Amino acid sequence: MPAGTAHTPPDRYAVFGNPVAHSCSPWIHGRFAEQTGEQVHYEAILAAHDGFALAITAFHDAGGKGANVTLPFKELAWELAGERSERAEQARAVNTLVLRPDGTRYGDNTDGVGLVRDLVTNHGVDLRNAAILLLGAGGAARGIVAPLLEQRPARLVIANRTPERARQLAEGARALGPVTACGYDALGNERFTLIINATSAGIQGARPSLPDALPVADAVCYDLMYGAAPTPFLRWAAGKGARLTMDGIGMLVEQAAESFALWRSVRPDTAPVIAALRQQRG
Repeated sequence: MPAGTAHTPPDRYAVFGNPVAHSCSPWIHGRFAEQTGEQVHYEAILAAHDGFALAITAFHDAGGKGANVTLPFKELAWELAGERSERAEQARAVNTLVLRPDGTRYGDNTDGVGLVRDLVTNHGVDLRNAAILLLGAGGAARGIVAPLLEQRPARLVIANRTPERARQLAEGARALGPVTACGYDALGNERFTLIINATSAGIQGARPSLPDALPVADAVCYDLMYGAAPTPFLRWAAGKGARLTMDGIGMLVEQAAESFALWRSVRPDTAPVIAALRQQRG
């Protein structure tokens, strides 16, 4: 290093969650930084369940430039953002914060665009005129409803263990496209071309309690969760003859790339990162 010059530390970013030690985000953003030459340091930060706002503020005050937000803080991140993207407003959940030098925070939700890009670009799934079943009505589901409807499916049915939550989510998206809601029991033998599991049942080693009569053969089944082995939902779907089963690793990398582009104004190539992550996870 030439005399008289000072080393400029990399810009700091982090993912906040509870739990968060399992997060692949630091590894993913590390690969993005290597690929693009961006000077980025990315870490995982465990926030107390009642201390998320304090943790974000401390990180921002210490010079943090941006943050990803995972369970259970996406709705709280929405509240903390002084300005939000249209897709974040629709979801009422934020998974990406831009922490500005003037102390303000901009919130976005990259989950839905990450899912759509994985389905359409990486796997060639045509969402136009598709019949889509979305399982769950929590923060994960809220983040993907609007981007799914933007693809102009024939219909989107939101099913949830608590039907009222599904109805509230559908009502908020009614102006965006053909969306209805129900409980799991009401699904009966309806046929769908795409079934997306956005519930957290897999964390407990379970799957949504769907009717046995629900046709799955020839459907594409996608679980937002991922692991070293197929999730309980994907094992169930494969056993019932699903045409294609996919976990959320591709979505994870694609939504991270969207966040990285928002922060650094450069979009990384996701394909080699997805391939390396899958290989790494066995």
